[in-house]
Amino acid sequence: MAEAASNESGVILFVDDDQDVLTAARLLLGRNGFRMIPARSPTEAWSALAGEAVDAILLDLNFTRGVTSGAEGFQWLADIRGHDPDAVVVVVTGHSGINVAVAAMKAGASDFVMKPWSNARLLDTLRDAVSLRRGRRGEAPAPLDDDLLLIGDSPAAQRVRDLVARAAPTGAAVLLRGEAGTGKSLVARLLHARSGRAGPLVALDAQSAGEAVDAAVVQAEGGTLFLDEVASLPPVEQRRLLALLDRGVDVRLVSASRGPVDKLRDDLRARIETVEIALPRLAERGDDAILILEHYLRLFARRYGRAPKPLDASALELLRRQPPPGEARGLRQAAERAVVLSDADVLTAAELTRLTAPATAPATADLNLARSERTMVEAALRRHGHNVSHAARELGLTRAALYRRMVKHGL
Repeated sequence: MAEAASNESGVILFVDDDQDVLTAARLLLGRNGFRMIPARSPTEAWSALAGEAVDAILLDLNFTRGVTSGAEGFQWLADIRGHDPDAVVVVVTGHSGINVAVAAMKAGASDFVMKPWSNARLLDTLRDAVSLRRGRRGEAPAPLDDDLLLIGDSPAAQRVRDLVARAAPTGAAVLLRGEAGTGKSLVARLLHARSGRAGPLVALDAQSAGEAVDAAVVQAEGGTLFLDEVASLPPVEQRRLLALLDRGVDVRLVSASRGPVDKLRDDLRARIETVEIALPRLAERGDDAILILEHYLRLFARRYGRAPKPLDASALELLRRQPPPGEARGLRQAAERAVVLSDADVLTAAELTRLTAPATAPATADLNLARSERTMVEAALRRHGHNVSHAARELGLTRAALYRRMVKHGL
C-alpha cells in the first residue's frame, strides 16, 4: 500500500461482495471522518489499490455465497501481505467463524470484526488499524476520538456521553456518582479534555487529602481539580477548599463519590454539584460489557505485542448474564490478565471465570500475577515519564496505592 494522506481519520478499503454491507459501512465511516473505498471482489480491490493509497483494508473472508471456509479471503490476505508486508488488514467474519478469524490473525491480519458488527467496535478497530499503519510509516498515530473512550452502545452509556458533551465546555462544577469501577475518573478526564482549559487536570484523593488541598488548587490553576471520594473530605479541608474557591481561583471543579454527599457542608455541596452525572453499573448497560472487554483485549494485545484474543459464544453469554466483578475497571483488569497470562487462542467462559476469580490460586499463579502486576506498573510509569499521579490514574489506583506497589516490586 502506498502512503495515504493523514489529514483525515483514515482511508479504508472495504472488500465485501454484499453491496448493502458496503453501503451501510460507507455511511457509518463517512459520518466518523473516514473515507471508504468499496470493492466487491479481490480484482476490484487490486484496481483500487493501484489508483489510491489506503491506511487499512477491511476484508470479508468469503466472496462466494454459501462458502464459509474463508479460503478466498486467506488467499487474498497472503497476496496483499506478499505485495506489502506492512499492510494492515482487518478481517470480517460471522460469529460462527471465530476459528477462521483466529487463523487469519495468525496468517498476518492485524485484527478482526464479527458480523453483525457493533458500530463502536468497528470504528474503534479501524482507528487502531490506522494508527498502526501510520506508526509503521513513522507518522504520529491518529488521535483517538474522546467519545469512544467511554465505550458502549447502550442508552445508559449514551446518556452519560450526552451529559459530558453538554457540561464539558461550560466550566460548570460536576459531581460524578457511581460505584467503584464505573468510570468516574475516566469521565473526569473526558470533561477536562473537552473543556478547552489550558491548565492541567490535577487529581486529589479526598480520603487522604490533608494539607495537599492548597497545593492541588494552585497546581490546577487554569485547569481542572478532580476531587475523588469528595464525601470523605474532612471538615477542616472542606473549609480550606471553600476559602480557596472564594478567592476566585481559575479552577474547574469535578468531584466524584460512591455514596451520598449529604454530610458535606451545604455551601460546599452547592459549589460541587451544579451538574450531576450518575454512572450506570454494567448490569444496566446491556451488551456494553462485551464491547468494553473487547476494547481492552485489543489495547493490551497491542501494548504487549500479542495477538488479540476473541471471545467465544460461552464467554459472550457469561458477560451478558454476569459480568466480572469490579465493573468496567474489572473488565480492564481481566483483559490485561488474559493477554499477559492466558495461553488460549480464544477466551471461553471458563477461562474468563478463572482470570477474574478472587486471589485464592496456588503459589505459582500468585507468582505469575505478581510478575504481571510489576509489568503493568512498570509500563504505566514508563508511558507517563514516571509521573506517579498520571500512572496511578491510568491504572485506576490512588497515588498511595501505586507507591505501595512500587515499593513491593522494588520500583
